[in-house]
Amino acid sequence: MSTPRPWRLLRSQIAFKHKWYTLRRDEVELPNGHVVDDFFVSERPDGAYVFPVTQENEVLFVRQYKHAAQKIFLELPAGSFFPNEEKAEDAATRELLEETGAVLTQDLVPLAVLHDNPAKDTNRIHLFLAQNVRVEQSQVLDVTEDIEVVRVPLDQVLAKVLNGEICVSGSVALCFLALKHLQRL
Repeated sequence: MSTPRPWRLLRSQIAFKHKWYTLRRDEVELPNGHVVDDFFVSERPDGAYVFPVTQENEVLFVRQYKHAAQKIFLELPAGSFFPNEEKAEDAATRELLEETGAVLTQDLVPLAVLHDNPAKDTNRIHLFLAQNVRVEQSQVLDVTEDIEVVRVPLDQVLAKVLNGEICVSGSVALCFLALKHLQRL
């Protein structure tokens, strides 16, 4: 058995370009010499997720419709950002405020940077824990957002992940990491 080796990029062209999504068509040579002339890669902004725990030991989740899946999901506050324009911590803080009206009372705790789907996508997700957050204002939603804030007692989060009620991959990963960090696993 051999050690995996990277592919060699022969040519790359943009098939579609938009601010929020670029589709790139790469021609690559595999380690075995085979050439693939139509390997498509999605270039998307990174994502920032936050696990916000209130002073009452409740986690602020958001319930909202996601059009690609055509379903309503319970997930953690999150949003897209361009790493060359904004820090992940700032994006997480912004999304928390916009989606829930909550503010930080102490620094975010960075828990991980994960590759969302490295086979086809370039984006990463940045996962943070926020402790002792306070809801201080109304939500600041954009035109595409219709978000219900759901307070879940901290000791009920794991059950909601395990029963599939929380099933968005970034939220699931962050729940496990945050619960482990808080010594709740």
